[in-house]
Amino acid sequence: MSERRLVIAGTGSGAGKTTVTIGLMSAFQKQGYTVQGFKCGPDYIDPTYHTSVTGRRSRNLDSWMLSPSVMKEILQRGSDGADISIIEGVMGFYDGKDPKSNKGSTAEISVMTESPVILVVDCSGVARSAAATVKGFQALSDEVNIVGIIANQVGGEGHFQLIKEAVEQECQIPVVGYLSRETEIEIPERHLGLIPSIERGELDPFFDRLGELVSQTIDMNKLYDLAKTKKLNVETSPLFKNKPNTGVKIAVARDLAFNFYYQENLELLEANGAELVYFSPLNDEPIPDYIDGLYLGGGFPEEFAEKLAKQATVKSSVKKAISQGMPTLAECGGFMFICDSLITADGQIHSMAGVVPGVIQMQQRLAAIGYREVSGETDNFLLRSGDDAKGHEFHYSSFHPRQEVTNAYETKGMRGVQKEGYLSGNLVAGYTHLHFASCPAIVENWIEKCMEWKSHD
Repeated sequence: MSERRLVIAGTGSGAGKTTVTIGLMSAFQKQGYTVQGFKCGPDYIDPTYHTSVTGRRSRNLDSWMLSPSVMKEILQRGSDGADISIIEGVMGFYDGKDPKSNKGSTAEISVMTESPVILVVDCSGVARSAAATVKGFQALSDEVNIVGIIANQVGGEGHFQLIKEAVEQECQIPVVGYLSRETEIEIPERHLGLIPSIERGELDPFFDRLGELVSQTIDMNKLYDLAKTKKLNVETSPLFKNKPNTGVKIAVARDLAFNFYYQENLELLEANGAELVYFSPLNDEPIPDYIDGLYLGGGFPEEFAEKLAKQATVKSSVKKAISQGMPTLAECGGFMFICDSLITADGQIHSMAGVVPGVIQMQQRLAAIGYREVSGETDNFLLRSGDDAKGHEFHYSSFHPRQEVTNAYETKGMRGVQKEGYLSGNLVAGYTHLHFASCPAIVENWIEKCMEWKSHD
């Protein structure tokens, strides 16, 4: 049995894979196909584009945080009902966690998922040399399946023909089309504050125009044919198998300020018998009644700091619930929200929920980025002794405690072992985004603690 999927990889960051990915999604949509998006790696921002264009929740595929079987299961589950799945790569095709191997790279994910690869090549200023670039990508690994090329930053039809003739002669794979050097098809600079524009639909005309341009210069029928591959052989695992309803209700903050969640984290909670109830801190919605747990996910509260500071009802509600012992996980943006205050990059001080005794200071430079191996400190109800998880950090702020605090995690990354986050009673908070599928015990421990708290409420 066959199905269709493509990995859109780049020769490097900035090669244009996001532009191409979104354009292809839009173009396939225009042809009447149902498209499912995926993103290699831990990124939350690019999947927001995918979701906006396709109307289906984009999902992350990560070969470092997830086992091969779990990653393939996520791909299969997410692709259900779609005519074609488009998997956007990360960084350069072979770039990952280790410069000496393909670990964590788009290349590794393409091999694990047995997916055909379209390589996006920045062809500005080259013609025959493009063939040398492609040949190098073909030669580095005999496991990958590069089935076609899209030339980006091309000067025009004549330039494209030079590239096409050279690559097809030397590399024996088709160059299926190109995108020219047009400023109108450049994606606006990607930063945290762009997400609200995407989710409000303000970029829909841009996505639509991009799909039209892609359809004009890329052979969509050829791409659809190249996407045909065999159906994945996925081992049945109990990970996402529905368990009996536990009666536990977990409130999840979800709005323009808080929306960085791995979709599988939410689905694992549901599969283990929890009911998720969404609420919006940005709209001053308090935690709903009859709630047994609280999930404050990541996002960018700094973009809405002034408005959040005025939302007295939800701040009071969150502080009361946590002080009463409601089992809570606050990640990155959620962690920032429950601190005493947030100081924006322009020096403005905004009052937050006042649970954690400390201040969040925004800065212009990136404060932390990278994968983390995570273990819980003593009394961390989510990560007990022996429970090791994987996650990711990415933030432009730093935490400054007003007093000595107990850390929630011990994390290991490229810069060694560090203590991170804040732990108090049934509150686990920190910058690290955990992927629950890397340690399913997180979900079991959380629901168990919710049931325990509920029975004593």
